[in-house]
Amino acid sequence: MFRYTKKTFLREVLLFLVAVVFAFPLYILINLSLRRDGDISSPLLPPGSPTLDNYVAAWRQAGLAHALLNSAIVTVTSVALIVVISATAAYPLARITSRLSSGVFWLVIGGMLVPFQVALIPLYQSMRDLGLLGSLWSLVIFYSGAQVPFSVFLYTGFLRALPREFEEAAAIDGAGALRTFRSVVFPLLRPVTGTVVILNAITVWNDFLVPLLYLSGTPQQTVTVALYAFVGQFVSDWPIVFAGLVISVLPVLAVYFLMQRQIIRGFAGGLKG
Repeated sequence: MFRYTKKTFLREVLLFLVAVVFAFPLYILINLSLRRDGDISSPLLPPGSPTLDNYVAAWRQAGLAHALLNSAIVTVTSVALIVVISATAAYPLARITSRLSSGVFWLVIGGMLVPFQVALIPLYQSMRDLGLLGSLWSLVIFYSGAQVPFSVFLYTGFLRALPREFEEAAAIDGAGALRTFRSVVFPLLRPVTGTVVILNAITVWNDFLVPLLYLSGTPQQTVTVALYAFVGQFVSDWPIVFAGLVISVLPVLAVYFLMQRQIIRGFAGGLKG
C-alpha cells in the first residue's frame, strides 16, 4: 500500500520547482507577446491590457504560413533522409568486424569533430555552382550530410548491443542482408530511431544561419529567417517577434503532446542502447 511520507513530499516539491524553472521562459515569452507596443513594464508582470494583434501582425507581415510550410518540408525531408542513410550505413559498420569497417566508422565519426563553419564557404560555392541557392533542396542536402555522422554513431552503438539471433533466424529462412535489415533489424531500431528523429528535427527546425545564407534574397524562407525581418539595427518590434516565436513553437509542442509516449520510449531506449 502506498504511504505518503516526508520523502515523497520533498520529491514533489523538488519536481514542482523544476517545473517552474522550465516553465518560466515560456511564461516570459507569452507575456511579452501579449503586450502592446510601448509597454515597458517589467516582463515579470502580466500585461495591463493584453492583445492578440501581435499574433495577427506576425502571421500576416512575416508570411508565417508559407514559412511554416517551408520549415516543415525541410525538416520532414531531411530527417527522413537522415534516418534512412544513417540506419543503412550503421548496420554493416556494426556487424562487420574488420579493420576496414572500424576505419570507416571512425572516419564517419570524424565528421562530428569538424565544425561546419569551417566548410561554409566551400559548401556555399558548391550550392551556387549546382544552382541550388534559393531552393529548399540546398537545406535538405546540407542537413542530411551534416547530421548523418552523429546519427550513425547512435545507430551503431545501439546495433552493437542488439542480439543477432533474429538476423540468424532470417538468414536460415533464406533472407538476404537487405531483406533482413528491412524486415527484421530496422523495426528493432524503433527506440533509437525515435531519439534520432527528435534530436535532428529540433536541430533542423531551429536552425537560423544556414537558411539565412542559402535562401537570402528569395521568397523561400523558413520560420527563423522570416521572424528575423522584424529585428533591425535601429528599430525592433519585439512584441511581434515574441508572438512569432510562440507561433513557431506550437507545431513542435503539438507533435510532442501527440507523440509523448513514443518520444519518452525513444529517449529511454535509444540512450540505453
